[in-house]
Amino acid sequence: MAAGYLDILRARHAARLLAGTLVGRLPNGTAHIAIVLFTRAEGGSYTLAGALAAVYGLATAVGQPLLGRAVDLYGQPRVQLPAAVASALGMGMLALTGPGSLAVAFAAVVVAGVFTPPLEGGLRALWPAVLGDEERVHRAYAMDAVAQEIMFTLGPLLVTLLVSLWSPSAALLVINAIGVLGALSVVLSEPSRAWRSAPREAHWLGALRSPGLLALLGSFFFVGLALGSITVAAVAYADDHGRESVYGWLMAALGLGALVGGAVYGARQWAGAPERRLRYLVALLALGYLPLALTPGVAAMTALTALAGVFLAPTMACSFIVVDRHAPRGTVTEAFSWLVTTFGVGAAVGTAVAGPAIEGGGTTWGFVVTGASGVAALLVLLATKKALTVHGSTAVAVRRSENDRNGAVEPGFSSGHKA
Repeated sequence: MAAGYLDILRARHAARLLAGTLVGRLPNGTAHIAIVLFTRAEGGSYTLAGALAAVYGLATAVGQPLLGRAVDLYGQPRVQLPAAVASALGMGMLALTGPGSLAVAFAAVVVAGVFTPPLEGGLRALWPAVLGDEERVHRAYAMDAVAQEIMFTLGPLLVTLLVSLWSPSAALLVINAIGVLGALSVVLSEPSRAWRSAPREAHWLGALRSPGLLALLGSFFFVGLALGSITVAAVAYADDHGRESVYGWLMAALGLGALVGGAVYGARQWAGAPERRLRYLVALLALGYLPLALTPGVAAMTALTALAGVFLAPTMACSFIVVDRHAPRGTVTEAFSWLVTTFGVGAAVGTAVAGPAIEGGGTTWGFVVTGASGVAALLVLLATKKALTVHGSTAVAVRRSENDRNGAVEPGFSSGHKA
């Protein structure tokens, strides 16, 4: 298992790109947690905290595909770094002014969200150029998902540590300053400066003209909704038990479970179409979310949260392959950015819905939203099975992704694009 990942990390530029992307994405990966903790510390209600986090998620959802399309058209450095700086300034404005002025607070999270750099999609566009070999690219997608879970495991702990040692506002400022440094590391690298997207067909819908991609995004909206609702429900659970640290442990357990699941998933090659495999993974993901509504004691709840995370990274890694198979030519960064956008919208709705659900019916109802969202994600995949089917006419083996001249596809599968 470890040998395959080490082989990837030994490739020139790979470790730097992965580390820089993870560090650069730290503000986005911890934003919902940081915003909720900051708002509550400043005397805001759960509803206000959820609303601010929701607006941030919606703003990110708007900005990601637009910035992703800009990256496909103009390259990474000219888009990623300015966006990272603008996003950090927006979050800094929130930290310095607080939620007292609602207009300023909401404007700050809008700026921070809209300008969140599409580093995640950018990295997946770079893997084929950096690694070349199909099998290594496939494993890199899995490693990418695993590495994200390391960030989601350590990120909440870092935020809660900064809050404990300093203050919630300091946590916002420090996390976003670190994020700018990560983005800078990526855009100064040789692969990022040299990368260019393949020529694309002029179409106002861009990547969204693919029915298969739309089906995938519809499902992952509900996966994002589930994760967004967990963020707020876990805070309420920690408040019920009188210990702020419980929240960090629950979030860390969720990330740790996903880390373990992703590491196991990426250690082997998988037979069969990834679209079919994705349905099974989302079913298992939904099954893991349902028991959270039981809200047992802290030890048992931490274990259930870890179990709920096991299938998250495998689901993400499989979805990356599905995106590559269904994204139109020349839209690779935009297509991956739409996946991020879907999570942003879903998480925004999840945080917005979970707050009132908790205030109306207690912590349990926050986790009911989580379980119901997982089931909805599965139902969307089942309902759109035809759109996600790669037919024989398009299932011709290819050696390279059409989105990049050095691209690669999952071993044993076609890209899903016509020659």
